[in-house]
Amino acid sequence: MKILAHISWLYATTIIFSSLVLMIVLYPILPRPYARKIAAWYVRLLTFFRTDVKGSEDPATQMFLINHQSDLDIGVMETVSKKDLAWVAKKELFDVPFFGLAMSMPEDIPIERKSKTSLIKLLKNAKDRLNKGRVITMFPEGTRSRNGRMLPFKSGAKVVADKYQLRVQPVVLIETAKYYDIKRFYYKPGTIRVIFMESFIADKNDPNWLNDLRDKMQKVYDDELANNPSNR
Repeated sequence: MKILAHISWLYATTIIFSSLVLMIVLYPILPRPYARKIAAWYVRLLTFFRTDVKGSEDPATQMFLINHQSDLDIGVMETVSKKDLAWVAKKELFDVPFFGLAMSMPEDIPIERKSKTSLIKLLKNAKDRLNKGRVITMFPEGTRSRNGRMLPFKSGAKVVADKYQLRVQPVVLIETAKYYDIKRFYYKPGTIRVIFMESFIADKNDPNWLNDLRDKMQKVYDDELANNPSNR
C-alpha cells in the first residue's frame, strides 16, 4: 500500500508541477484570475480530489484567513472561490526558480519575516491589490501544521485587516494533509471538506480578535472531526 501511495504522490506532484507551467503559459494570454483558476481546476480534475463545501463565500469578503496543512490548500481554495485571490507568502518562495515566477506573475504578495520594513511593504502591497478588487488571502499560521492543531497566528493578518478595516472571512480546511503530504510522499484522492465561517469586520480596538479567531477555527475543525468520522 505504501508503494502505491508513493506512486500516487509522484503522479500528483507531477500534475501540480505541470499546472504551474500551464499557469505561466496562460497568464500573458488570459485576464487574471483565469490562468490560476484553470491551473487549479487542472490539478483538481487530474488528481481526482473533490470538495464538500459548508457555508458560503461572502461576496463582500476582502480577506480570507485559512488554516494550512498541505500543498493542495491553494488549489482547493482557488476552485471553491470565485474571487481573484492575492496570496501572501514568505519572500523565500518568490526566490525559488520557476515556482517564484508562478507567484510573481499574478502579483501575489511577498513578506519578509525578519525585515523591519516588511509590514510597511505588506500594507502598501495589500492596499494596491484591494484597489484592484482582489481578496487578500493568507495562511495566518505562516507554515503548515502537522498534528491537527493550528499554530499561533502571525500578526501580519491583523495589521492589514485593522489598518483597512477589512471584512474578514475565515475558511477551515479539514485534514488536507491526509490526502497530499509532501513530507511523507503520500497522496490519495478523496473529498476535502471546506467550511466557510461567518465573515466579520476587523475591529482594531480589539487586540485579541486574531487569537480568538484561531480558537474559533480550531473548534470548527475539531467539531467537524468529532461529528464526521469519515474525515478522520
